[in-house]
Amino acid sequence: MGISKPVYTIFSRHLSSQPKLPRIQFKYKQRAIKEAQQAVTDYLHFTKSIPFTYADNISRNSLYSLFNLIKNLGIPYKPSNFSNSIVRFLRYHPINEFEFFFESIGIHYSEVSEILPANKFFFFEDENVLNAACALSDFGFPWNMLGRLYKEEVLIFSKSCEEITSKLCGFKNDYGFSNDTVIGVCLVFPHVLLVEDDELFDDLKRVFVDFDLVSCVEGYVDFWYEICRKIRLFNDLGCEKGTLGELVGENKRIFVDYSEEVLAQKVEFFCRFGVRNVDVALLLLKCPEILSFDLETRVISVEGLFRHFGLSAKETKSISEKYPYILGRNKMANLPHVMKAANLQNWFFDKIRNGNHQLLGNYALSNPDEDFNQEFRDFLERIRSSKYCFHTMKKLTFLHGIGYGENALTMKVLATLHGTSSELQERFDCFLHCGIEFSKICRMIRLDPKFMSMSPESMEQKVNFLCQDMGASLDYLDRYPRYLCFDLEYRIKPRYRFHMWLTEKGLCTKNYSIATILSTTEKSFMTRIHGIHPAAPKQWLESFLCKRPSDKC
Repeated sequence: MGISKPVYTIFSRHLSSQPKLPRIQFKYKQRAIKEAQQAVTDYLHFTKSIPFTYADNISRNSLYSLFNLIKNLGIPYKPSNFSNSIVRFLRYHPINEFEFFFESIGIHYSEVSEILPANKFFFFEDENVLNAACALSDFGFPWNMLGRLYKEEVLIFSKSCEEITSKLCGFKNDYGFSNDTVIGVCLVFPHVLLVEDDELFDDLKRVFVDFDLVSCVEGYVDFWYEICRKIRLFNDLGCEKGTLGELVGENKRIFVDYSEEVLAQKVEFFCRFGVRNVDVALLLLKCPEILSFDLETRVISVEGLFRHFGLSAKETKSISEKYPYILGRNKMANLPHVMKAANLQNWFFDKIRNGNHQLLGNYALSNPDEDFNQEFRDFLERIRSSKYCFHTMKKLTFLHGIGYGENALTMKVLATLHGTSSELQERFDCFLHCGIEFSKICRMIRLDPKFMSMSPESMEQKVNFLCQDMGASLDYLDRYPRYLCFDLEYRIKPRYRFHMWLTEKGLCTKNYSIATILSTTEKSFMTRIHGIHPAAPKQWLESFLCKRPSDKC
């Protein structure tokens, strides 16, 4: 695996989606663009006295602004006089120079209007912005990547040319970096042009110079930019500045041999175990072999994987009995959530980082039929031949994604699960946000999938009432998920408040469970409260029962 494609156009991808020029035939389009670019270049250079190199950079990297200029001409395209027409138009209709400039440095045209200076159209009204860009360009910064600096640290563009040049040359002289290296560093860590960050540069010098990463990298800006982005990825994960250099050590080639996409995929995979980000970063830095593992497409047998990682038959059986929904096959990509569904995520991650990471790399099914579940496969075939195949398969993917394996129990849950896959995921995430453990939500779904049909708002309201008003813990839902299936306003609140009233009045001395209060039918409920006190049903009907909207409440 090598470094991915150059990034000079990373901030100009919008150019591939060009606006239309309705007055120009397709065969003349490129010619019209070139003539318009040349006209704008000449306008900025000869009329506005902007050095040719910068004027040309602005005109050639501001396609949307250029197209708008062409459309504003308001005349059909004629090859014989178009060039003269646009020159004449610019003579009497000056352009907003900042609009062209901001697009040219890589800021998407749709965002340009938000950052245009108020009531300023010409560079002479605010020379600092252009001068700073020119100083950066003179040092070697790609013009159409300067927008990254502007968006992250706008104050850079208020500095004088001398300040910027002095800062950049200081990085070269103090740390022995080349121009391309300095540019890559600044594009990824723009703050270094404004504030001192010795710890960051100590890390970079340790990796680039002391561990001789320079010899592994071709000396182009885009390569150094990618290298620095990968280093920033680890910094953002929580690696302490000043220590990254030592952590990388002789494993420096991870920044060369693996693309940022591969690093990000592996980070995302291990972060799904719910561990600290910094622990994931340290794992990858200390065990770089993991980066070459296929953690996406391989098929796993859950019980087989447990055996592979050293669990005894007795331990595996205990887990299988407590969390039967995870059994069977699944994809390696779903492994983090398989472990979370069985509350084993910390055990598994500790296994990996404590010297057993090779077990993850060399795992394979023991044979093609291992953990093959025929009942699951038969049900799957029926789904594939059904009218709602696509919708149902998406829901099945959701279940696999939260740790449910290829087993009959998964199919039983699937049959009673209502909603689209995205809705189900939103509801699942809502429970996580409420503080319910991952494994407990999975167990709740197994016990009563119907509660997953509600909206996240309704779920939150019921959970809040359970904890804040009823004084119960979230663990209660693990035992009685059906609570969530009852209507909050017409069942939960009235019945609970009535039982509280009976208790406060001394009429009820028995401590009824929430399940007993809610689950009985209206007829059984009336019978029970009549047994508590003959007048209780009348009080319930007159003061507590809240009828449906069709009746008065």
